[in-house]
Amino acid sequence: MPTSRNYALLLSGQFLGAFGDNAILAVIVGQLTYLQKAGVITGAELRTSNTLYTSLLFLPYVLLAPLAGYLNDRYAKTSWLVGGNALKLAGTGLCALSVWFGPTWQGLGYLVVGIGACFYGPAKYGILPEILPRERLVKANGTVELLTLVAILGGAIGGSVLADVFRDRVAVSYAVLAGIFGGALLLNSLMTATPHKAHIRLADSIGEFTTHLRDLLTAPRLCRILIGTALFWVCGAAMKINFQPWGLEVLHLPDNTQIALLGLWLSVGVMAGSVLAGQLHAVGDLRRTRTYGFALAGMLALLCTVNSFGFWRTPVVQLGPLLLVVPVVLLLAATGLAAGLFLIPLNAALQAESNPDKLGKTIAVQNLFDNLGMLTAGIFVFASVKTGLSSSGVFLGLAIGVVAVVTWLRFTRRPVVS
Repeated sequence: MPTSRNYALLLSGQFLGAFGDNAILAVIVGQLTYLQKAGVITGAELRTSNTLYTSLLFLPYVLLAPLAGYLNDRYAKTSWLVGGNALKLAGTGLCALSVWFGPTWQGLGYLVVGIGACFYGPAKYGILPEILPRERLVKANGTVELLTLVAILGGAIGGSVLADVFRDRVAVSYAVLAGIFGGALLLNSLMTATPHKAHIRLADSIGEFTTHLRDLLTAPRLCRILIGTALFWVCGAAMKINFQPWGLEVLHLPDNTQIALLGLWLSVGVMAGSVLAGQLHAVGDLRRTRTYGFALAGMLALLCTVNSFGFWRTPVVQLGPLLLVVPVVLLLAATGLAAGLFLIPLNAALQAESNPDKLGKTIAVQNLFDNLGMLTAGIFVFASVKTGLSSSGVFLGLAIGVVAVVTWLRFTRRPVVS
């Protein structure tokens, strides 16, 4: 099998696919900015629609995770790389119908994109041992993660630029997105097919997943670690959803591109915290995890005060078309730093302390928890809008929730390996 060729095609297709996943959401919710500015929808309607659209991506990961795992084990993973992108391309086509037939088609289309991403996800990692020698796996996983992160950030910003530039020609944005997903599909279809395993049965696969889920839930330390990592994604998803109304109402940002940059500063902090955590903590060292959690809650509470205290609003730096409110940029980076320090020791402990023969299933369970967390974030923001909580109040409510969960997260001693 041409290992290097398959690996290069995987990385290229994965980057385009992840870029498109985030760009299409930015195009969808970016339209809400101009609808609100034109007085077509209210601020509350913008927040509700933003929350509902964003949450559509998480539903397939929660509802279809066991099925996606089975299909990727049973059939060639290359077929699901292609199939996932084919679903994303079809979903983009459905979204484009909204230009003529109304916004319902965007919701349906983005849900199909989410289903495609759900089936694609297990394949992009599961295929690595099938196309690479064992000694290259750690580096390959890191490369996939890095490219995915760059694609997520680039897609969010690129999609926001599309939403701004083609705000009166949304069909053009969807045509560009179709080209991106089509390119990913083409690259993955050029890969040499990997083996399929005809002996794997759906009932057995789901039964093994359910049994391992039960085992993790009854292990006190590992269960708390899973809840801790899910808490990180609750915060990330809630902040992502809340940035649009907060950026418009509190920071008075002029367009979607400026709003997307709020997520960039947060991500820079998370990356810095991730690197720092690796320097400060050995694997399994969770002694400061709760401290980092409380620091994260403190940063979220400070974000709530931006609307009330003028000192957060100056100085402002103008870099071409970009408007940088320096104290807010630093506060978002500090929030990300605390989040990265909180997450990385938990991830490392989960991988090190899980049964090595069942690590793949452990990661699948973690993905389920994380996506349940993001869905919970959507429910929280939706409830906040319905109860009249402001976008600033969402940050405060999130901070209170983090304090409550982190207070409960008392980790038992690390199990001794005999």
